[in-house]
Amino acid sequence: MPNSRLTALRNAFLTGLLLLAPLVVTVWAFLKIIDVVGGSFRPLFDTLIPSRLQDIPLVWEMAVTVVVFALVTLFGLVSHYFFGKYLLDLGERVILAIPGLNTVYRSVKQLVSTFGSQNRNLFSRVVLVQYPRPGVWTLGFLTSKTQAEAQTRAGCELWSVFIPTSPNPTSGFMLFFPPAEIIELAMSAGDGMKMVISGGAMIPTWPDAASAQAELKAKA
Repeated sequence: MPNSRLTALRNAFLTGLLLLAPLVVTVWAFLKIIDVVGGSFRPLFDTLIPSRLQDIPLVWEMAVTVVVFALVTLFGLVSHYFFGKYLLDLGERVILAIPGLNTVYRSVKQLVSTFGSQNRNLFSRVVLVQYPRPGVWTLGFLTSKTQAEAQTRAGCELWSVFIPTSPNPTSGFMLFFPPAEIIELAMSAGDGMKMVISGGAMIPTWPDAASAQAELKAKA
């Protein structure tokens, strides 16, 4: 029993030490930076501080703290944008230099660009259409219901449907279908894309599946 209590106290001490160590190091480093900046740059800022306040340590310490905070923040912003972009570009060049992996990377990058947040509304509706022949069904994405020159010249209402290829949905076919030949599905665009990429191996669940199957059996 005493050993278990000692072990618990030891673990608690080590846990507290691990939590406090980064904080102590950070505070120590910040104070050292303030001390260095204060000693090195005070002559430059003496003229900016009124003479009656120069002999008050608190005023100088506050001024140096503000300067150090601004410098550290500026350094963080520069490193975030510069070094982050540099490392991303370097990593991309390395990936593109690897045969096989570069093809996968380009496909994924194009996929994210095509179906990213900017174009999410274009592929917000999953539909079921008969393609490439009657009796064969495939998933598509309803992209537009706008009626323009193509629909007018065809002489009927046509909706735009994008049929992606599997397993690479960045390519596909843009086809026009009459609304009567389009079945709009309840699944999300994300679930539809998972089905396309997996070649139909990933089937999203549908709460109404049981009732739909019973209705089909009743019609048969």
